[in-house]
Amino acid sequence: MDVINVLLLLLELTVYFAVMAGLFRLRHRLGIGIFFCALGTMHFLETYLAAILYVPFAEGTAISPGSTVLFAGKLVLLLLVYIREDASTVRQPIYGLLIGNFLTVALVFLARHHLVAPATGQLPDFSFMNDMGWLMVWGTVLLFVDSILIILLYERLGRIMRQSVGLRIALCAMAILTFDQIGFYSALWALLDAPINVLIGGWLAKMVTACIYGVLAWAYLRYLERPPLVAPRQKRISDIFDILTYREKYEDLLKRVGRDELTGVFDRSRLPGEGKDSLNCVPEAGRPFSVLIVDIDEFKAINDDFGHACGDLVLKEMAATMQGVLRKDDVLVRYGGDEFVICCNDLDRWEATSLGDRLMRRVAALKLPPLGRPVTISTGHATSPDDGRTFEELFAAADRSLYRAKRRRHGESSRLRAEGDLAQDRGTQADGAQDPEGIGSELV
Repeated sequence: MDVINVLLLLLELTVYFAVMAGLFRLRHRLGIGIFFCALGTMHFLETYLAAILYVPFAEGTAISPGSTVLFAGKLVLLLLVYIREDASTVRQPIYGLLIGNFLTVALVFLARHHLVAPATGQLPDFSFMNDMGWLMVWGTVLLFVDSILIILLYERLGRIMRQSVGLRIALCAMAILTFDQIGFYSALWALLDAPINVLIGGWLAKMVTACIYGVLAWAYLRYLERPPLVAPRQKRISDIFDILTYREKYEDLLKRVGRDELTGVFDRSRLPGEGKDSLNCVPEAGRPFSVLIVDIDEFKAINDDFGHACGDLVLKEMAATMQGVLRKDDVLVRYGGDEFVICCNDLDRWEATSLGDRLMRRVAALKLPPLGRPVTISTGHATSPDDGRTFEELFAAADRSLYRAKRRRHGESSRLRAEGDLAQDRGTQADGAQDPEGIGSELV
């Protein structure tokens, strides 16, 4: 093989990876759309070169820079997107290329029905456009399959070579590019009658470039890429990419499942009878078990007077405060709205009452500048076996206890307001007695 051709291929590979990796590195500043647009543009050049440009390789074989350099590099770059971002991000260019190439074929089919005016002295070569269009579609279908397979293989190899990222990438690329070379050559043979040396030479060259790209990808991840940020909440599993990559996110998902998004405590799906992943909140024979229900007093008024952002702050601070009071094995659940449920093993009736009092004092001591006044709570509790022998019975009893506590608190608040209004009325009357003309002017 000519030395100049080797140097040119290495230069093309280096320039391509350097520019594309640079755009990917700047995605947090410029947006990842620039990287995807450049990747899509290179897809057309890759298919064009794979159809028309071949250079001599070892033992009389021939290779194309489009397939050897651009396609292999694109596959590794997509794997980088998966490694550094997630499945919902890497599927965007895959679907975009697939849909765009189908659109290309459809528009070429329509364009060939135009009545052409040969103003430039040339007529369009629709046969070549047809071949290019079908090659682009077939290449993108292969890319879709290749992307799924390389992600699966990358995860599988991670079980035995977790620390050898560069080697994993290189081995994945070599395996998938072997599959792709066979698939893409079948299209070249069917459409362009490509000789067998294209298959052999292309495969050998792709094995070499896979190793080079593996080293470059490792160097990029090791020296240029920023440390990973905290992973965002995963969207629901909606398509094959999410399904196939679910296992890698499984441990992180387990940490969040059943958690309330606002407060971080368990949500009601973890209570017995609410879901299949319920917590062990079941009374055991011979051991006291208490259920407490906590409710914020006049929470609606907080939202109405100070806004929902302030209400959210109250919920978060209250949940954190209660967690600071509870024991390690106690379970705190946000049941809904401003209502929380606490499940406590080995907590008798007297201790449950004491815990409720401590919670009320600690929450009332919260300093929340937006409010400018204390937050008060009401609690109800029930303990086995006196109030029930199942969680459902204890929850119902605690709910009744909370209702009674709310009524007592509401009655006390009404009495205090009435006494305050009466004192104010007496004060007004006293002022009026000293200044009867004032009363007369109000009546008029």
